Amino acid sequence: MTVKFNTEYEFYTADVFTDRPFGGNQLAVFPQASGLTTQQMQNIASEFNISETSFVFPSSSDGCTNLLRIFTPDAELPFAGHPTIGSAHILSLIGNIRLDDKITKIVFEEGAGPVPVLIHMLDGHPVFVELTAPQLPTFGLDHPSVKSIANVLSLDISDILYDRLKPQSVSCGLPFFFIPISNRGAISKAQLNREIWEREFSSYWAPDFYLYTFDPESAGVDIRARMFGPSKGIGEDPATGSAAVGLAGYLASLESNTDATVRWKIEQGFEMGRQSFLNIEVDKKDGEISAIRVGGSSVLVSKGVMYIP
Repeated sequence: MTVKFNTEYEFYTADVFTDRPFGGNQLAVFPQASGLTTQQMQNIASEFNISETSFVFPSSSDGCTNLLRIFTPDAELPFAGHPTIGSAHILSLIGNIRLDDKITKIVFEEGAGPVPVLIHMLDGHPVFVELTAPQLPTFGLDHPSVKSIANVLSLDISDILYDRLKPQSVSCGLPFFFIPISNRGAISKAQLNREIWEREFSSYWAPDFYLYTFDPESAGVDIRARMFGPSKGIGEDPATGSAAVGLAGYLASLESNTDATVRWKIEQGFEMGRQSFLNIEVDKKDGEISAIRVGGSSVLVSKGVMYIP
């Protein structure tokens, strides 16, 4: 049987939130996706079967450089961090963005709103990309019990912090349930119980978990994190920028500073063998959060063509 292909689409893959191949979070980018349907994009993302695949289109929105659509193997997302950062890195590498000498600003149109992105250059190459969250944090009000949280994560109740830090759901464009963990040993042993999740968490406003502890492994790092994304078809994610900005918003809300920029560095993906590093920072003015950013490095891994029937 001969299969007829209507067209072919060029793609690139990158590892994001790392400065070396085979670390960080994998991403596939289709830099010229015009002509693809929503179903075709979902099929492509399922074919790659990595956390996310991004598709770049011309934007019709004033002030936006491109429209970016992002898919997991199971669903389209209104916003995601590592696809935004990795797509900007790829577009700058292949010449699809007009670059300035040191810092170039672009704006992606995404489902959650415009996402400003800064591309930092060194010797003509992109070395660091930083996005500003499309939304200021929204905080959930009702939360499951600590016992339910411990059970779904296969942890002891004593592993969950519940003092100044406590479980809190937050969204800066994509909601996550943030769980403070006592130490690195506890966060490493966490395992998602899918049966409990289906029964008690699948319909919750923030059904995906971001675990964090102030007990990192690496020098110069503040936080160790893990992300389980069952509602999005992601068993575990090695680097999650959309969650990192939500965590930054929550932590900044606890800071006493009224006019300052506060910063943290996160390590993630260590349990998966894909070490990732994310830089987050929050601007506060008159006691209120005014902007949240996350940034990191990316590396190009491959280039190819996909044939679309």
